[in-house]
Amino acid sequence: MLKHYQSKLVIAGCDEAGRGCLAGPVVAAAVILPKQFNNNILNDSKVLSEEKRELLRLIIEKEAISCTVGIVSPKEIDKINILNASFLAMHRAIEILNTKAELLIIDGNRFNPYPNTQHECIIKGDGKYLSIAAASVLAKTYRDDIMKELDKKHPNYFWKNNKGYPTKQHRKAIAEFGSTKHHRKSFQLLTNQLNLSL
Repeated sequence: MLKHYQSKLVIAGCDEAGRGCLAGPVVAAAVILPKQFNNNILNDSKVLSEEKRELLRLIIEKEAISCTVGIVSPKEIDKINILNASFLAMHRAIEILNTKAELLIIDGNRFNPYPNTQHECIIKGDGKYLSIAAASVLAKTYRDDIMKELDKKHPNYFWKNNKGYPTKQHRKAIAEFGSTKHHRKSFQLLTNQLNLSL
């Protein structure tokens, strides 16, 4: 079962979704939970069903002291690279929290420090601490909603199913229809095998 990170400081958990995608933005969330918050279902968003993630999003938004989402576009990703874009998305989420975080706990092993705020990087933190797991759920559900909306305008790429990740179906569509303004041009959109076989 996930637990609260032990500190007397006001803690915000941060995580992102969509780093490995070929299309769409990278989305990050920052979540400050009350000390008494508990939930038996909450976990790393990757191990939860879509139904559970949607349910948890409602609970988190209702019970969090503050929770926010930051978005970085494909164009910005191409300009500053995906790692920096992930950090920027987190910074954007942290910036709009309505309660100031005194300590940021970040999922992963790297982070660009946020001004005047301590941070701690925690590998696989979304499977250890409630506030990081909550951030992972928010980032994932918000990003999925964006991809479902984009899918309505670009149904050829099946984004409502693959959410922009490099599935065979997605790569095949890129080979057939080319890329869109929502694709990350700095990513390898096609594999060499696909280039040769189509």
